[in-house]
Amino acid sequence: MPLLARTVNTPLVIEVRRGAVADLGSLLADRRISAGGDVAVVVGPGQGEKIVELCRPSLGSADVFTVAGGTIDAANELGDRLRARSYDAVVGIGGGKTIDTAKYAATRYGMPMVTVATSLANDGIASPTASLDHEGGKASYGVHIPIAVMVDLDFVENGPDRQTQAGIGDAVSNLSACADWELAHEVRGEPIDGLAVTLARTGAEALLNHPGKITDDAFLTTLAEALILGGIASSVCGSTRPASGGDHEISHAIDHLFPGTGSHGEQVGLGALFCTFLRGDLEQFGRLARCLHRHGLATTPADLGLSDDQFIEAVQYAPRTRPDRYTVLEHLALSPSDTRERLADYAGAIRDHRG
Repeated sequence: MPLLARTVNTPLVIEVRRGAVADLGSLLADRRISAGGDVAVVVGPGQGEKIVELCRPSLGSADVFTVAGGTIDAANELGDRLRARSYDAVVGIGGGKTIDTAKYAATRYGMPMVTVATSLANDGIASPTASLDHEGGKASYGVHIPIAVMVDLDFVENGPDRQTQAGIGDAVSNLSACADWELAHEVRGEPIDGLAVTLARTGAEALLNHPGKITDDAFLTTLAEALILGGIASSVCGSTRPASGGDHEISHAIDHLFPGTGSHGEQVGLGALFCTFLRGDLEQFGRLARCLHRHGLATTPADLGLSDDQFIEAVQYAPRTRPDRYTVLEHLALSPSDTRERLADYAGAIRDHRG
């Protein structure tokens, strides 16, 4: 688990609306963010040029940096370039890879960071971690939480539906993560932060109960708020506990054993659903299953292209991905045959909810 930076626990500004990119200047005019308007803007390739063109009138003489790859090397290179000047703030505009690269580089040199998200694929838009590729794998690094977060719904709406679906899976998985944290508190006496749990659970519950679709502004706003609250929850307690439990362990195991299977959000959504079933919370299981199914996310291993044997292997391997974490997987310590039996029961429960 990465050591999380806690210098700033909550963003100064949070805005979720259309036209946020074009109106970026109004945010940067806030003197709490930039006293002199000397900012560095970080964008990704491809769409980055369009973004810069759109927001250039509001940026003035801001320096623009293009980053690609989402790697630790790219983040370190960006940090070296940022160090050449004393910027008031670093503004990361784009999706998860661009934002995580900017967060890491800004933290490395103690610069305040502003997130302007154009997709809602995960809670990285406001979390105190950066997920970057390193030596053929992906690693998480503790970073400072952004001092301001903006989400541009125009870009989110025009982006791939699969990114938004992934964000739904990531957000609602917080319910399972919080349940795992409470289990660790009850069984092992692990300290628990009630405020962090409340923040993570409140956003996830609002999303779980929202009747809208991914084409609705109201639903997208609720999704954005759920992801932001999940990130803030981790910052408040200095741990990823409220946003990462057995669900993430299963996803990390799938990444390790069967790379390229699905997006992070798809995998943690399925992991959360299976862990909720293992805990015996059938009411919550039903609500979560209906939510994931309604929004087109995986509810069975086959939906992700995994066989039962592969999923069982991932569940068995999952605890090894986070040796320091206690979840329902560690609590039950299921054998391969036990896991197979539980998976068969799970499949039956899913059929009941679909039928």
